[in-house]
Order: sequence, then structure tokens, then C-alpha cells
Amino acid sequence: MSTWARIELEGRATYARVEGDRLITCQLPLPLAGEGWGEGKTIALSDAKFLPITPASKVVAIGQNYRKHAEEMGKQVPVEPLIFTKPMTALNAHLSPIVLPPASQDVHYEAELALVIGKKLTRASVEEAAGAIFALTCFNDVTARDIQKREVQHTRAKGYDTFACCGPVMVTGVSPDDLRIQCRVNGVTKQDSRTSDMVHKSAALVSFISHVMTLLPGDLISTGTPSGVGPLKSGDVVEVEIENIGVLRNPVQ
Repeated sequence: MSTWARIELEGRATYARVEGDRLITCQLPLPLAGEGWGEGKTIALSDAKFLPITPASKVVAIGQNYRKHAEEMGKQVPVEPLIFTKPMTALNAHLSPIVLPPASQDVHYEAELALVIGKKLTRASVEEAAGAIFALTCFNDVTARDIQKREVQHTRAKGYDTFACCGPVMVTGVSPDDLRIQCRVNGVTKQDSRTSDMVHKSAALVSFISHVMTLLPGDLISTGTPSGVGPLKSGDVVEVEIENIGVLRNPVQ
């Protein structure tokens, strides 16, 4: 198992391996152009300026992938995975603020497990898809719920700047199939479930998506949220914690 962060160093993006309370900058074993810088430098974890965990070409997210969440939204569980995309401009790093858009009066948190794709993938089998999952990370699929409820498509409700929070680290060598996932707002637990409750499992999701669009190294697949979603307001601090991965924390403004 290895743990990686993506940080800013001297104005440039680089990856660093997490070693206790330190970061050691190095090249990620993943073909992402221009993402190695200052190799071998040691930085205190507390001093790091975190960046979104990959410069993803796209974020593909899954809707209604936990039965209880589908129920709380008054929707049926889709027979096939319900997919939508979030633009790369929505990517937001650990500790960076979620900016509430003026157009929405009901912005919600959604704690999710995200998969980091490690190789180019087209029309892959489930077995091939499983082998292409490079790492796991925490994700907050922030959603303008009032907009989502009055529109058929998810693009506007899910696509605002800062609405794709990810990090603070990604971890290799951990199975995505049964991990505890929690969301806290101002220290109060709002969501608490396990990834084993997902309707469509991680490798099957990656395979399904690869039959629709080619996945590239660094792309993120966000696998859906459990029940318990709710509103955020300015001044809140929202945390997504996933077993064996870490805690993603974002203030709200």
C-alpha cells in the first residue's frame, strides 16, 4: 500500500509520497505529463498546499448507486449505472473552500469513494477494469439540490466551480469493495455507510463507463453517495472520511 498527495511546490504541481508526517516529492508511477517536480524534497505534511489529487481530464460520477439514497431522493435504483460528468474546472482540493453559487439556495454535500484510473481504457471487461484502478481517494460530489430537482439533466447542479472536492491523498493497494464512508458537517456525522452497499460495484462501473467513453490516466470515477445528504451553509466545515484512505476537509463560503 502506498499513499500519495498532489501538492504545489514553487508554483508547480508535483506528486509526493506520504511518509508519516512528511511528504517526499517524487514522480508518480502513472503517465501524467508535467506532474513531477523537485524530486527528493521533504516537506512537512502540515506545510503542504494540496491540489486536486489528479489533473483529471474528466470526472465521471454515478447517481443513485446506494438504495437508501435513491429512496430518500424518491427515485428508483437504475438498472444500469446512471452516469454524469463534472468538468475539470469543478475540481477542488483538500482545505480549499466550496463556494456557494448565488443561483442556488440549497447546496448539499455527498460523500463518495472515487477511483483513480491508471491506464487508458476502452471497452474493457470487468477484470480489465479492476486492473486499471490505480488508487482510491475521498470525494465530495457537491450538488445544488434545488437546481437538480427542477432540471432533468445534472450538469448545472453538479458542475459549479469547486463542486468536485477530492483528496487529500490517494491510496494504492486497497480494495474498494467494503470500506466505511462517512460525512461530517461541523463535527456532526451526517452520513455513515459502507461501500459494500453500492448497487453497482467499482470494477463493473469502470467497465460500463469504458464502453461509453475512453478513460485516461488520472480520470476520476466517483461511485455514488449513501443516504443522509443534506444542506451546507457559509461557515460550515464538511469532512469526508473513508476507511484506510483519510479525511477530506473543506470549508464552505
